[in-house]
Amino acid sequence: MLDPIDIFKAFNTFRNDSIVTTSGTAGRHWNSVSTNKSRDITLGGAMGHTISAAFGLALGLPDEKIVLFDSEGALLMNLGVMASIGGKKPSNFIHILLDNGCYATTGGQPVPNAENIDYVKIAEGAGYASAHHFNDIEEFATNIKALLDEEGPIFISMKIMPEIQNTPIGLRPPRSGPTRSESIESLREELGII
Repeated sequence: MLDPIDIFKAFNTFRNDSIVTTSGTAGRHWNSVSTNKSRDITLGGAMGHTISAAFGLALGLPDEKIVLFDSEGALLMNLGVMASIGGKKPSNFIHILLDNGCYATTGGQPVPNAENIDYVKIAEGAGYASAHHFNDIEEFATNIKALLDEEGPIFISMKIMPEIQNTPIGLRPPRSGPTRSESIESLREELGII
């Protein structure tokens, strides 16, 4: 299993001007790695809907590379959108799944059938242009630049170490980084969208 921070660091080397959003517990680490925060969009609390938002960005901003670091728990809540992505074929969309096999944010309950689901096959069957699985950080780091240059939609799946949180959500310290509204406003300014 991979460390999500290593994945983010390897990706960030080749990010360029990609617009990036994340979901899941692991996605919270992106803020500490990102070097282009004006092109990050925070959608915290949107479990199951981040994929739809990222897909909408890809359709609405066809000249921008859109990268989603997704979680399998969130993806399973809205799996049907993968068929829409495969059908519309946004060439600027990269969908990276960080699969920890559990709902880490809510205490580590196992994702149903986690050991048998093949997300790469699902992406291929939904019509993504290509789908890949990496279980080695060096292999991912070696291939990510070429994958970012491919015509999408591209799907990448990786198994990561879970970071299970057992403190009740209301008792957790506030997250660092911009709010959803602040990140949307920052991205709008960056893109010159009034």
